[in-house]
Amino acid sequence: MLCTILTAAALFFLTVHIATLAVAGWRCGSFSAPRFVPGRPPGVTIVRPLCGLETFSAETLESTYATDYPTFEILFCVARANDPILPLVHKTMAAHPDVPARLLIGDDVISINPKLNNMVKGWREARFGWIAFIDSNVLMPPDFIAHLVAAWRSDTGNVSAPPAGTRPDGLWGHLECAFLNTYEARWQYAVDTFGNGFAQGKTLFYRKADLDRCAMQDLASEPAEDAATTKMVQRLGLRVRLAPPSPQPLGRREFFEVWGRQLRWARLRRATFLWEYLPEIFSGNVIPAIFAGYAAYGFDLPVVPTMLAYIAIWWGAEMTMAAYCRWPVSWQTPLALAIRDGLMPAIWVGGLTGSSFTWKGTAVRMEDNRGLQQLETSGLSSNEGV
Repeated sequence: MLCTILTAAALFFLTVHIATLAVAGWRCGSFSAPRFVPGRPPGVTIVRPLCGLETFSAETLESTYATDYPTFEILFCVARANDPILPLVHKTMAAHPDVPARLLIGDDVISINPKLNNMVKGWREARFGWIAFIDSNVLMPPDFIAHLVAAWRSDTGNVSAPPAGTRPDGLWGHLECAFLNTYEARWQYAVDTFGNGFAQGKTLFYRKADLDRCAMQDLASEPAEDAATTKMVQRLGLRVRLAPPSPQPLGRREFFEVWGRQLRWARLRRATFLWEYLPEIFSGNVIPAIFAGYAAYGFDLPVVPTMLAYIAIWWGAEMTMAAYCRWPVSWQTPLALAIRDGLMPAIWVGGLTGSSFTWKGTAVRMEDNRGLQQLETSGLSSNEGV
């Protein structure tokens, strides 16, 4: 009886894995040129929160100006006047004097989320009725904004574009791709296909009227702006939709850099969507492969070959999807997938048991957000209360 249950469980997880890869692969490979509803496309304010220099900062900043969207403005947001990225911002703006762009410096502390605090001034200064918050390390193809606008429907409250890791350099770069592409982006597009999409903070496209109505406090109510966006949209009776993936060039990564980012995201998911977070322990292949091994043992089949065959099918399906979507696949990919799946149980436990993390050198404790929200609701400004 137990062997039958374990066999069914192993087959179930493998089937879900392959099915979600197929659905997400179909979604990511089927985006065509954006089509607008009749009429003049609306003006869009592009807000890029910046913090520190990164490997591809010059390229990602320059890509902001490459958009072929007809009506837009660019707002670069920086929290501190001594941020090392400022000279590059000034240089990039000077190279495009004909493009409407402004640099906003300052910090509005409305939550424990440093990026959201940096973004607030962009919302306040936006001239257009639509706002796209796009992370500094995302490349913007020329049709990127057009895809965000074209994805909007009458029932939409937010359009997001999950990141797809590109141009990895070395094993840890491929490990980042293994997390970003065939795991995180795959699940996001698969879930969205069945009408239960959720936002991803790399790209968040809003109707400004919705943010004005909430006065940004809904986004400050959670430690992560994407989780808060998803809940805000649901409260408005609307849904999140997804545009094509946003390319994120990775370059060289360090192991603990990838580990720290995944642990941070795990803790944020656990804090904001606990019941959706708990089943993640089964999303890698460690536990399903163990089920397959125990089932093979119970049926007097060779255990190790069965487990290896199971894992090979699991990873083979992922590599097939990545190749179909033109995402990075190399001889390092299988090793990166093995490391990722081996890390996932530890990341899951770390996400379940911890409540603090570091974001670009800033230590953050999620429980501190309650105090900030109490100050906001009591009528104190964030600068007065912190």
